[in-house]
Amino acid sequence: MSVTISLIKREISVVMRSQSEFIYPLAFFVMVTSMFPLAVTPEPLQLAFIAPGVIWVAALLSLLLSLHAFYQADYEDGSLEQLLLSGVSGYSIIVAKAFANWIVTGLPLVIMAPFIGLLLNLDAEANLVAMFALLLGTPSLCFIGAIGMCLTMGLRNGGVLLTILVLPLFIPVLIFGASCVEAASVGRLYNGQLAVLGAILIFSAMLAPFAASVAMKISID
Repeated sequence: MSVTISLIKREISVVMRSQSEFIYPLAFFVMVTSMFPLAVTPEPLQLAFIAPGVIWVAALLSLLLSLHAFYQADYEDGSLEQLLLSGVSGYSIIVAKAFANWIVTGLPLVIMAPFIGLLLNLDAEANLVAMFALLLGTPSLCFIGAIGMCLTMGLRNGGVLLTILVLPLFIPVLIFGASCVEAASVGRLYNGQLAVLGAILIFSAMLAPFAASVAMKISID
C-alpha cells in the first residue's frame, strides 16, 4: 500500500509540472458543453433533454484526452521499465496511474458538472445525480482507459488505435451514466443505473489493472 501511495504522489507531481496536462481536459469539457446551447437551442426544455448525454460524452472524451500524459512520457523516457526492474509490480503501477489520472482529471470534472448542469437547465436533483454518477463512472473510465493506453503506447500514431480500442469499452459506462441522469430529470427511479455503475467500477478496479499490467509488459518488451 505504501508503494502505491508513493507512486500516486509521483504521478501527480509529474503531471502537475505541466499545467497544460491538468487544464486541457477540463477546458475541453467546459468548452464542449457550453457550446451546445449556442449550437442547438437555448430553449430550456430542449437543453434539459440533451444535458445528460452532453455531459457524459464530454466527460468521456476529456478523460480520453488525458490518458497520454500518464503513460506515454514514462514509456518514452524509460521510467516504466525502470520501475518494473526495481521490483515494483505492474499492478501497483497501473493502480497508481489510474488513481492519479482520476484525481487530476476526473475529480475536476465531477466538481464542474453541477455548474454545467445549471447551464443546461438541469434541476437540483438531476444535478446531484449527475455529480454522483460521474463520481462512480469516471474512475471506471480511468481503469478501462489504462488497458488501451498500455496496449498502444509503444506504437507509432497509437492515438487512433487507442480510440478504436477504448471507446467501445466506454459505452456501458456512458449508457448507464447518461440514463440515470435522464431518469432523475424526468422523475423516474435511477437506483438501478447507479448500482450498475458501482458494479462496473468494482469490476474495472479489480480486473483492469491486471490486464493493463500484462499489456504494459508486452509493450515494453
